[in-house]
Amino acid sequence: MNYHALLADINAIVWGPVTLCLLVGTGLYLTIRLKLIQVFKLPLALSLLFKPATGKGDLTSFAALCTALSATIGTGNIVGVATAIKMGGPGALFWMWLAAFFGMATKYAECMLAVKYRTTDARGNIAGGPMYYIERGLGLKWLAKIFAVFGVGVAFFGIGTFAQVNAISDAMTIAFDVPAWVTAIVLTLMVAAVTLGGVKRIANVAQKVVPTMALGYVFACLWILVMFADQILPALQLVLHSAFTPISAAGGFLGATVAQALQIGIARGVFSNESGLGSAPIAAAAARTNEPVEQGMVSMTGTFFDTILICTMTGLVLIITGVWSGDTAGAAMTSAAFAAGGSAIIGQYVVTIALVCFAFTTILGWNYYGERCWYYLTGHLLGEKGVKLYQLTFLSLIAVGAFIQLDLIWMLADTVNGLMAIPNLIALIGLRHVIIAETDKYFAKRRAAVLDELRN
Repeated sequence: MNYHALLADINAIVWGPVTLCLLVGTGLYLTIRLKLIQVFKLPLALSLLFKPATGKGDLTSFAALCTALSATIGTGNIVGVATAIKMGGPGALFWMWLAAFFGMATKYAECMLAVKYRTTDARGNIAGGPMYYIERGLGLKWLAKIFAVFGVGVAFFGIGTFAQVNAISDAMTIAFDVPAWVTAIVLTLMVAAVTLGGVKRIANVAQKVVPTMALGYVFACLWILVMFADQILPALQLVLHSAFTPISAAGGFLGATVAQALQIGIARGVFSNESGLGSAPIAAAAARTNEPVEQGMVSMTGTFFDTILICTMTGLVLIITGVWSGDTAGAAMTSAAFAAGGSAIIGQYVVTIALVCFAFTTILGWNYYGERCWYYLTGHLLGEKGVKLYQLTFLSLIAVGAFIQLDLIWMLADTVNGLMAIPNLIALIGLRHVIIAETDKYFAKRRAAVLDELRN
C-alpha cells in the first residue's frame, strides 16, 4: 500500500473547502460580531500582559500566554513559512496574514470560553480547554471526547513530537555535524527534565525562553530587512499580486495557482499560530484571573506575535533575498536567506539556534496539551498511572522522531491539525451567543467603571 498517497488523499479531504470555510468563516463571523476586537482592543490586550495576577488558577496571564506561545512559535515560523512559499508562492504569505487576522478573533473566543467553563480535576489542578466548554457549554460529551482524542494525536504524531524533533535533528546535523541518535538522546533527557515537573515548570521555562528567542529572531530578521530595505516594497507587491494571480515556474519554484496559495497559506498559518485549533485554550484555562474576557484578549496577542510579526519577518526575508525561487527548501531555504545578508556560517547558525529553541519549547507546550487531553479521557479510570503512561509514551516518541521521513511528518501534522480544529470550531459556532454576551457584559462594566470614576 502507498501510505504516502493515502495520507495525501486524507490530508486533501481534511483541508478541503469545508475546513477552510469553517476556519475563515468562524473567524470572520466573530470579527464582525465582536466589532473588530482584534483591531480596536489590541492596545488594551497588550497592556493586560503585565497586569498583576488575581483570582484562582495555576499561572499568571503572562505565563499562560508564554506557555501557549511556547507551543505555537515553532518550526512553523521557519520551516512552515518556507514550505508555504515554496509550494504556494509568495501569495501564500497573504493568506497566512488573512488567516491570522481572523484567527485573532477566534483565539480570543476560544480562550475566553476556556476560562469561563474551566473546572478543577481530581488532583486539584485547573482543568480547561475545548473538552470542557464542549461538554459543559454545549452538553456534547461525545464531541468533547473526539476533540481530546485528536488532541492526543496531535501531541503524539503531529506538532508535538515528530515535526519538531526531526527539525531539530536535521538542523544539528547540518550545522554542527551532530549524529541524529545523539540529538535524540539529549533532547529526550531535556524534555523529561522539564515536562515531568508539570505545567508550572514548563511555564517557568517558557517565560524565560520564549521572549528571548522571539526577540532575538526578530532582530536577526530586521537586520536582513534593513540591508535589503529597497526590496521590501516590491516584495509586498509580489505577495499581493501572487495571492490573486497564478504565478509561473521560476528557477527551483514549480509554479502555483491561486487555490494552491490559498490552501497552503491558510493550512500553514493555522499550523503556525494554532488559532481555531483548540490548543491555546488549554493553557489559557490555567491563568490566574477572574475575567474570562481579559484572558481571551491576552491570548489573542499570541496570534499577533506569532504570525503577524514573526511569520511575516521570515516570509519577507525569504522573498527579498530571492531564495524562495531557488533550489533549497525548508530550513535550508531560510538559512540561505540569512546567509544572503552576511556569511553562510552566520546564516546557518541564526536559523539553527532559532529552530532548535522554537522547536524545543513547542515540544514542551504540546506535552502539556496532550497530557490534559489524555487526562480528560482516562483520568477517571487510570488516574496518576495514566499520566505516567502518557509521559513515557510521549518521551518514547521524542526519542524516535529524528528518524521519521520528513515529508510524511508534515503531511501527518497537517492532517491531525485539521481533525482537531473541526470539533473546536463547531463548539465556537454553537457557543457564539455566550461569547458575544460575555464580551458585551465585560466592556459595559468597564465603561460604567470609567463613568463612575469621572463623576467622582
